[in-house]
Amino acid sequence: MPSSDLADLLDIAAASDARSLNQLATAAAQSVAGCSAANVVMWHDREPVLVASSHPDLARLIHVEVEAGRGPVFVALDRPAEPVACADTLAEERWPEYAAAALLAGVRCSLSFAYQAESRAVTLTLFGARPRSIDPRRAQPAEMLGALGGAVLGAVSVYDDARRTASQLKDAAASRAVVDQAKGILMHALGCSADEALEHMRRTSQQRNVRAIDVAKEIVESGGRKQAPARGRAKPPVKSRT
Repeated sequence: MPSSDLADLLDIAAASDARSLNQLATAAAQSVAGCSAANVVMWHDREPVLVASSHPDLARLIHVEVEAGRGPVFVALDRPAEPVACADTLAEERWPEYAAAALLAGVRCSLSFAYQAESRAVTLTLFGARPRSIDPRRAQPAEMLGALGGAVLGAVSVYDDARRTASQLKDAAASRAVVDQAKGILMHALGCSADEALEHMRRTSQQRNVRAIDVAKEIVESGGRKQAPARGRAKPPVKSRT
């Protein structure tokens, strides 16, 4: 593959969304001689989380392999960066479910690659309309899949980290708002200071073995009624009879 084509693939991969992966599959199919279509799949713990294809009918082949629990993609996942070839689906005996579905879709040969990083992986499968039309030696799997896989998984990792951080900050801000609201309710209900209200929530949390935020939510929902002592006129003492 020319270096300019590889650079284009990496630019597309960096976006890592569904549309970009579809563009990536199309670019991969156009870049390899004898290839008429391609699938790109993102995996997590060997489960497909995003399937993109340059041809809509071929995306189903991934689901056929997943349902059968076998197929060229699973072999590729077991030995990353090594091409797994199906020279002729009409004569294929290793993966009968895949071969039958591929024939129905007009696929006569395929070549699958995988790039894995811990629990995540990305696979690329090239499809040909004629038997043995894709030459593994001309597909340059190491260069293409190594760079492609690293770019896609790297982008996903950065995105996941950013999303996780944003979610944590959002939760922290929401928790702080609830605690502050509960503190204000206690200050009014108990006639105490802010520090004393906070200590009250901490002590309740320890005594009941629940999170402090759950105590704060309960105070807010009850309006402090469960925390405040009963108010009202004291009853006169009962006089003893002599």
